Amino acid sequence: MFRAFSLAFASLADKRVMLLLAKVMALTLLLFAALGVALWYALDWGFVRLGLDDQGLLSAIATGAVLLLGGLLLFRLIAVAITWMYSDDIIDAVEARHYPFEAARGKRPSHGQAAAMALRSAGRALGYNLLALPVYLMLLVTGIGAPLVFLGVNALLLGRDLEDMLVARHGPQTATFGKQRRLLLGLVGAGGMMVPLLQFIVPVVATAAAVHMAHGNGRKGISG
Repeated sequence: MFRAFSLAFASLADKRVMLLLAKVMALTLLLFAALGVALWYALDWGFVRLGLDDQGLLSAIATGAVLLLGGLLLFRLIAVAITWMYSDDIIDAVEARHYPFEAARGKRPSHGQAAAMALRSAGRALGYNLLALPVYLMLLVTGIGAPLVFLGVNALLLGRDLEDMLVARHGPQTATFGKQRRLLLGLVGAGGMMVPLLQFIVPVVATAAAVHMAHGNGRKGISG
């Protein structure tokens, strides 16, 4: 695990990976901001319909509260969705540099397959977190309980997402991590996405780490 993430962070020095990281960060911020603006307009419209027109102040406060309370989940959904858009490019860059044999024999999923997997990923994340919402709310008073449950739920989901990206390309026989390693990968990734600033690079780094976990466990040595 340490080796995989060390190599993944080192991959940020690769110009191809850096460019992809910049795209992921820019689109994530853009979509998160667009979501905030859309939410503000929707709330403002609703408050006006209820006769609570106050020049948008109440809407701004409500929008801020929603984004603050749901920010972690919303950011995770957006960041992972954007990363799915570029996941194959990230995998291509890492495999081309470190695992040319696997790069040559792997089959990149079609755009339709990638889109379907991305939608399933977003649906799972939304569904499981909504199911866990009552638990989050009950544990808010503990201070630490809700974040720990959130971390556990999203670690399981993220680990599966990252494994799916590699399995779609190389098949389950050569790209599965095993439950323990998948959970550890998900924990590191989900935990990193809860840290300000680090959350912007974690989806790309975690994807690169997944490549190293899939290929670097004695299957094939790293090339130049």
